Amino acid sequence: MNKELIVENDPYSPVSESFRALRTNLQFMNASGDEKQVILITSTSPSEGKSWIAANVAITFAQAGKKTCLIDLDLRKSKIFTMFNVPPTPGVSNYLTGVNVAKDERDIVRFMYGTQVPNLHIIPAGNIPPNPSELLVSEKMKRMLDELKEIVDIIILDGTPCNLVTDSVIVSRIADQTILVSEYNSTKTEDLKETKKAIENAGGKVTGVILNKMPVSKKSYYNRYYYGNYGINSENDRKQLRQYKSYQKILPRLRKLWGDMKEKIKKSRKDRFND
Repeated sequence: MNKELIVENDPYSPVSESFRALRTNLQFMNASGDEKQVILITSTSPSEGKSWIAANVAITFAQAGKKTCLIDLDLRKSKIFTMFNVPPTPGVSNYLTGVNVAKDERDIVRFMYGTQVPNLHIIPAGNIPPNPSELLVSEKMKRMLDELKEIVDIIILDGTPCNLVTDSVIVSRIADQTILVSEYNSTKTEDLKETKKAIENAGGKVTGVILNKMPVSKKSYYNRYYYGNYGINSENDRKQLRQYKSYQKILPRLRKLWGDMKEKIKKSRKDRFND
């Protein structure tokens, strides 16, 4: 699996713990009270890490037992399909336009790709259209999300950077909440304020800002531990934690056995040399 999917590859790392905490916060910030949520994740500029955030947040919801769909809405420069190794087409643009899709294959389920993560499906961006903004503001886009709500619990939208195009600003109107991703020591405060204002003026709701790529010392990174069930919110999480603790118990014995074995091999070679 792609190394960027850290929550799946290394579920006990401090970064994975942070994503689980973010998942919990997103659930609490859902003012509507409806368990079915549409969450838009966007940024002010490119390369701030929004797709990485969106992918890992989606995995944490899936690990908590929520049926989750991650949708790539960056119709100009898609990335999600490469992270999960799914086909780039057909996708969102094909569903909205009907291009390269037979009339009897326009059910939204046909555009959902399964992943190695249980409960998680992906809808890629699809073919690059000439009019992305017009497609995303169409009534069919809203119908697509309504159809998905009948199938899944959580919909994560990976949007475009707001400073480049208006796609995410437009989509924020039909999302339950919008999260802005910023880059440490790079994103300008004024850009964040302008993006937040643009989304709110369009009728969207910004519920939080994520500070990404913040430097952490190795000592600080490795000195973080789990206490009890902190950060563990699903049966799958608890099962993996039990396995991890079991490995930790037998690890010293394995190290001792390996050390004894090396000593025996070393002694055997020495004896043979002396003979």
